[in-house]
Amino acid sequence: MATIVMERIGRVFISLQHIRQVPRMLTEAAPSMPGTIKDTEVPHYFRERYVSTGYRPLNQNWRYYLLSLFQGHNETINIWTHLLAFLVFLVKFRQLAETVDFVGDPHSWPLLILVLSSMTYTAFSVVAHLLGGKSELCHYAFFFLDYVGVAQYQYGSAVVHFYYAVDESLHRDVHGIFMPAATLLSCLSCLGCCYGKYCNHSLPSWVRKVCQVVPSALAYIWDNSPVAKRLLSWSTASDDPALLYHFGQVAFFLSCAFFFTVPLLERWFPGRCDFVGQSHQVFHIFLSCCTLCQIHASHLDFVGRRELYSRLHGSGEAALFVGLYVITLVVCALIVAFMLRKVKQVFDLKTKTK
Repeated sequence: MATIVMERIGRVFISLQHIRQVPRMLTEAAPSMPGTIKDTEVPHYFRERYVSTGYRPLNQNWRYYLLSLFQGHNETINIWTHLLAFLVFLVKFRQLAETVDFVGDPHSWPLLILVLSSMTYTAFSVVAHLLGGKSELCHYAFFFLDYVGVAQYQYGSAVVHFYYAVDESLHRDVHGIFMPAATLLSCLSCLGCCYGKYCNHSLPSWVRKVCQVVPSALAYIWDNSPVAKRLLSWSTASDDPALLYHFGQVAFFLSCAFFFTVPLLERWFPGRCDFVGQSHQVFHIFLSCCTLCQIHASHLDFVGRRELYSRLHGSGEAALFVGLYVITLVVCALIVAFMLRKVKQVFDLKTKTK
């Protein structure tokens, strides 16, 4: 008995020794990692308004940018906010999978699209903010990928709202056009975001914001019209638990849209928000909260409104909407390939004129 106890104590001691080596390993790796630099040392389209320091140097090896996950720079909070959100959505997906038959029940497929699109946009955002600083081409490629994540999440929002949240009168008016229009608007949003980023080479930064905000705003208004109609008819006597979460997702989205459009904090406190406190970081947090409310509301609608949506939507509609989701992804990928080609042409022209 004493021998067994001593062996277990020895294993614990060895494990503690390994754990204590982790800080030393990180410390040894740190000297090989260059420090952050100022905005004047990076190309102008890498710069964020009112953020003057905390940029990572370009053209380092991939290991540097991967390890910068644990380094303080002006993208650290952007990375971790969506990395944590991705993990939360993953846990939520696992919880839902315990009670929802995502394989055998076609009516659950819109909910599945929402959850998968939520994890996808946060994952693509993490990749863009983590690796987009490696080079000029990587900057465009990874942020174009980020815009694909945004577009397919917009489609995921549209499909759950039309499938679960719509009422009979609105369904009668827009049935047959709602989801094709949502697909088109998602693709236009991807194109607008990519083109706005591309124009950042030669045009003011507000042009990028207009190209990104206008198509996304149109998509949001259309995609959320079923929810808006339900909220407008909301009364205090209503016992619908999903409405509170729908209200939460709208409030969080409007808040994050404001912080995405207006760099309020860094404008008010110049030089103090280079690492923590940027409006884009607040945008990430509010968008993640919006998505979590949306998933919860859609699940409540999936459970509580089954009789209604089963009557409104035919047996093949769910499969059709899955097909439209795939089409959205393919079209967005083609848009990214086209815009990347234009970016490469600009870089090639700059190289020849040097």
